[in-house]
Amino acid sequence: MAHLGSRRGRVLALPVGLALTASLGFLPTGASAAPLDDAPATVASYDGPKLSYVVNIEGGRHTGAAVKRAIAAAGGSIVISYDQIGVIVVHSQNPEFAKTIRTVRGVVSAGATRTAPLSVQRDASVGEGAQSLTAAEAQAAAAEATDGQDPLEPLQWDLPAIKADKAHEKTLGSSKVTVGVIDTGVDDTHPDLAPNFDAAASANCVTGAPDTTPGSWRPMAGESDHGTHVAGTIAAAKNGVGVTGVAPGVKVSGIKVSTTDGFFYTEAVVCGFVWAAEHGVDITNNSYYTDPWLFACKSDEDQKALIEATARATRYAERKGTVNVAAAGNSKMDLAADEITDTTSPNDTTPVTRVINPRECFDYPTMLPGVVTVSATGAKGLKASYSNYGRGVIDIAAPGGDRTEYQTPDAPAVNGRILSTTVNGGYNYKAGTSMASPHAAGVLALIKSRHPDASPAELKDMLYSQADNHACTNPYDIEGDGTVDAVCEGGLGKNGFYGDGIVDALDAVRK
Repeated sequence: MAHLGSRRGRVLALPVGLALTASLGFLPTGASAAPLDDAPATVASYDGPKLSYVVNIEGGRHTGAAVKRAIAAAGGSIVISYDQIGVIVVHSQNPEFAKTIRTVRGVVSAGATRTAPLSVQRDASVGEGAQSLTAAEAQAAAAEATDGQDPLEPLQWDLPAIKADKAHEKTLGSSKVTVGVIDTGVDDTHPDLAPNFDAAASANCVTGAPDTTPGSWRPMAGESDHGTHVAGTIAAAKNGVGVTGVAPGVKVSGIKVSTTDGFFYTEAVVCGFVWAAEHGVDITNNSYYTDPWLFACKSDEDQKALIEATARATRYAERKGTVNVAAAGNSKMDLAADEITDTTSPNDTTPVTRVINPRECFDYPTMLPGVVTVSATGAKGLKASYSNYGRGVIDIAAPGGDRTEYQTPDAPAVNGRILSTTVNGGYNYKAGTSMASPHAAGVLALIKSRHPDASPAELKDMLYSQADNHACTNPYDIEGDGTVDAVCEGGLGKNGFYGDGIVDALDAVRK
């Protein structure tokens, strides 16, 4: 079954067939022979495929200056330096760049963020398994809507599932709270998003450096509406139009980190977290994994650097007051298993089959310390068929939707997926942990609205303690064919399917 509501169901690009080794004969045409620490600022020239790198350093200003000179001597051009976390984004055509720069004093780790050259363009797409809202469904929903409900709210079974409808009777959340959607971009012209959009906290981070050109955060024509859908779940306005968000009175910003081809690379993700941290974003939602590795492994020098750079960025954001929320993933995997087979990485060139240890290899930012990891439930409150799980990995559960034949919602709702905003003023259904995570982010926004001075640690504690405990679902045979599809471990208060339980929006506004 194709996984719904996630980049993981997309059509991957064809391999470009370039081996990134020195044996291909890429030689420097202007490299300096001087020691690296004394290298001039002039960038040495190489003829290899152009890649993007992150260089993680430690030490003071003098160390940073020396490393930057070494980067130039090794054929690297600095895109941006995040001195506040010691991460430098670099482009280079030197196939030995990472290996060379790792030997420089003050460099902790360095690695290529991708396996395909920057110049390669692919015809890739993001497949979310979306289903369009029909005119008949919209008309029927409007007829069912009661006073105080937006026209399509009767189709949103997910709101009463977390008591958000009851929460809205008390408060819609504070406009002083902003949730940053780190994703494919947000269409802020949508009539359900425009009233709550925070342009000052929005940017395009795709290159690794923030672009604040007005509208740069929007998805371009033909790009995915994934981020727009996520934004609507969090904060679609309660304005007599369309749908209602979990926290319809808070602000939402768009931080675009996905390339036109639908890839989320480390330099963009790092930029997203740093931007959020420094522009008043209280909560970030992260419904993606960072390409090109489904799991990045510390045993690999390149992948190790990617994990470190992103971890530095998430820690920095939390120190600045931001809570980071992430989707658990849609591969039906037990993230607490001893071994996991990954057949999709790297997904920007030629994937290979790897058996990995999830204690050493991470889906990031999902599995990074401090990040709230969210699994998905369906309309009947069971773990969604596609959702990853794992005792000690899943923190909380929230509605992400499922196939209607697996978990059918109560009337008047007619679709087991999540209804939210799409581009060009429209609405559609999607399902995935991508849709579950923004429900948790929305509840956190309600908690932050009620407790404006609470720290990230305190906000997370309230989210977990207020959640509705959900016992393990065993045997779990979601397809009804007599075969156990997953095994849940743990007790009522904490288990591998639901973590601390299902988020509770009503408790968020009254406790």
